[in-house]
Formats: sequence, C-alpha cells, structure tokens
Amino acid sequence: MMWTDEDLVARSRGGDLESFNQLILRWERPIYAFAYRVIGREEDARDVCQETFLRAFRSLPGFRGQAKFSSWLHQIAMNLCRDWMRRQRRTPTVQMAEGADPAEIAAEGGPVESIEDLVARREISVVVEEAMSLLPEEQRTAIVLKEYHGMTFQEIADMQACPLSTVKTRQGLAVLRRHLEATGRTPRLVTRT
Repeated sequence: MMWTDEDLVARSRGGDLESFNQLILRWERPIYAFAYRVIGREEDARDVCQETFLRAFRSLPGFRGQAKFSSWLHQIAMNLCRDWMRRQRRTPTVQMAEGADPAEIAAEGGPVESIEDLVARREISVVVEEAMSLLPEEQRTAIVLKEYHGMTFQEIADMQACPLSTVKTRQGLAVLRRHLEATGRTPRLVTRT
C-alpha cells in the first residue's frame, strides 16, 4: 500500500520511525537537488539535506499540516541554504564534480537517451548554471522552486512569507533568457512563460 505524505507524517508523529524513513526515501533526492542548485556544492548540499531531515524529525510534533509536507521540507532546506550562504559570506557558485549532472542526480529515472542527447543536455546544464549564478539569491531560489520542483507561485510566496506579486517578480526568467540567448542557447525551462 502506498501511503500519502500526510499518512506517513501522522504515523511518524505517533512514533512509527519506519514511516519517517519512508518520507526520507521519498524526499531525499528532491531536497538534495534543491540544496545543490541553490548552493552549488555537493558536500554542502548533502549536509543541508541531512540537516533538513534531522530538523524535520525534531520539529515533527509541531508540524500541523497547514502546508504540504514537501513545502515544509523545502522551507527548512531553504533556511539552511541561506544560513550556509551567510556563513560563507559569498555568492554561491556552482562547482560541478567531474561527470556529475544535477539533472541526473535529481531524476528518478527515465528513458535512456542517446550519447548526443546526453552531451547536449550537459552542455545546456552548464550554461544554465552559469546564468543562475548571476542572479540574486531570492531570484535563484524562486526559479529553483518553480522550475525544478514544480511549486506554484502561491506555494513559493507562502514558503517565503512574501506577497505573490513579489515572487512573480523574483522569478528572474527574463534575466536568464537574455543570458542564454547571448550564448546561443535557449533551454526549455527558460522559454516557458
């Protein structure tokens, strides 16, 4: 039987550790991918991901379900990423490990692609990451949550405790689009409106 997040949260709050482990298995990759895209360092993204679940476990008794569990986890991860960036006192840069591709890390699997498609996707990924590094933190975070994690503008506004109009202006896709057009690349994520 496939339990919903809400079912697993309720069971976890009742002391069922296996239910919380199921939540970790379900959300570990998306949270890691989010942290990696925001701070751009594998080791630090793993630390943020681990700390996110540790804090979620400790805070579970206080979780009232006013937001989706996934939104709550992303909020914890976003706060940890901000803390990391404050500690580093620098603009995050994307440092890809050799052969690593964040899209592959975050993907749950899919159709096998040709070597030409794989190379093209990796090239586009590098260009997008370069363009993302030019954006302020708020715009980068809004894009990651919207485009990579499929959140609505309203969910992002609730998570960031700001007006919906602010999130829409933070989206920053026009800046990305201009940079990518200047490089001759226009991936699908930036051409959507």
